Amino acid sequence: MTGIFKKLLSKFFKNIFKKKKKVKLGLYGPPNGGKTTLANKICKDWLGEEMGTVSNISHETREIQIKEEITIKSKGKELTFNLVDTPGIATKIDYEEFIKEGLKEKEAKTRAKEATKGVIDSIKWLDDMDVVIVVLDATKDPYTQVNITIIGNLEARDIPVLLVANKIDLKKADIKKVQSAFPQYEVIGISAKFGNNLDDFYEALFRVAG
Repeated sequence: MTGIFKKLLSKFFKNIFKKKKKVKLGLYGPPNGGKTTLANKICKDWLGEEMGTVSNISHETREIQIKEEITIKSKGKELTFNLVDTPGIATKIDYEEFIKEGLKEKEAKTRAKEATKGVIDSIKWLDDMDVVIVVLDATKDPYTQVNITIIGNLEARDIPVLLVANKIDLKKADIKKVQSAFPQYEVIGISAKFGNNLDDFYEALFRVAG
């Protein structure tokens, strides 16, 4: 009896002092899909503060941004994670894109260099992710080289994925196109900007990350 009691006691204390694993939840996708808008919405809903700057210029997020210890609740369940907002992934970054947005040549070249580094960092960080939310603009064609590259990298690493078809508030939005492009994943249509369908999004997050 003493041996069994010792084992039970040992297990009890191990469970008490066992460090709770922090889930790393990554936001991935092409530029201007709405990753940072969604990151800000999640942070605002559960922490009362925003995460980063949102802009119409592509590659505005040039560095990895992290918000720690976000706990979401739904139907008596809780999920705590560190949210990682990553720079938009692109197969080609041209400084002339920034010139078109009104930046001067020197600044445009600097931005292009930073954006390229951001893409490399995003791919590197994939190895640290427990769950990934891929944010796609539902008004655009999902069959792009960038999207296929992102999904391919996730499948190769066997990382759980939730696909978000963002911008459903716009007339051109087509969730079915996103679903048919990547039928292996659950797709949730939302508007990160206006908060449409966020309850369904949080519920889906529990299914994928729980």
